Amino acid sequence: KLLSVDPSNYDDAPTEGIRRILNEYDPNGKKHPRGEAVDTSLIGSIRMGTTVATNALLEREGERMGLVITKGFKDLLQINNQTRSDIFDLTCKAPKVLYEEVVEVDERVMLAEFFDEGKSQATIDLLETQSLEEDVQNVSSRYYTSKWPKAGVGKRIRGITGEKVIPLCSPDPDKIRNSLQSLADKGIKSLAIVFLHSYVYPEHEILVGDIAKSMNCFTEISLSHEVMSMVKVVPRGFTVSASAYLTPKITEYLAGFTKGFDAGLMNNVRLDFMKS
Repeated sequence: KLLSVDPSNYDDAPTEGIRRILNEYDPNGKKHPRGEAVDTSLIGSIRMGTTVATNALLEREGERMGLVITKGFKDLLQINNQTRSDIFDLTCKAPKVLYEEVVEVDERVMLAEFFDEGKSQATIDLLETQSLEEDVQNVSSRYYTSKWPKAGVGKRIRGITGEKVIPLCSPDPDKIRNSLQSLADKGIKSLAIVFLHSYVYPEHEILVGDIAKSMNCFTEISLSHEVMSMVKVVPRGFTVSASAYLTPKITEYLAGFTKGFDAGLMNNVRLDFMKS
């Protein structure tokens, strides 16, 4: 049994524990001195259990992160779904969100089935071929500043769930890049990207993610359709936020663990991490 953190004696507790076991039971009597990469030739597998992510979450020591979400929904995760353990508790306090800043992206798709129901195929074909430039309307300026196509006008695209969607507004790459740069300037290193209908049509999330990657200033970029592809955006948003918040810490922990061994750790040793 070793202290999880004891920097005056060793850099990583699991590595130190394995080193001591090898020193005690090496059949050839070989010594494995501290400070040298651990020889993995006698190791068949390693199974690790760690609470590094849980600790970081409870202590709020994850990576500084920003939320990128569909325009008009910046407060969605703050509002939450009002679920509480005691509905009559007048002192109930909502947990704080993990993100520091929010970027709203002017993007939207609609599910075609809600508009196409009851319409003939001829009518649907006409709507798909109408000119979007000639047939636009202003959506309430309280929420949106751009012009969107009228509902139902546009190409039907089959999404990954098999449902058809109609893209109404695509993200503007230049605006996205400027918004993300403002986050980077504030020291934000991690992004959680969640759009309303990305579970069926992830292209907009992928586009924003690719732009963020090209900027080379974020350590983690989590896309909600990759982390948890489900319909409900609130739990999907919380899950992708946790991913963006904790993944850099987990990655840092794994890097610290693996650097204590020779190259055989990744090539010849089965390395398992238990999930909680």
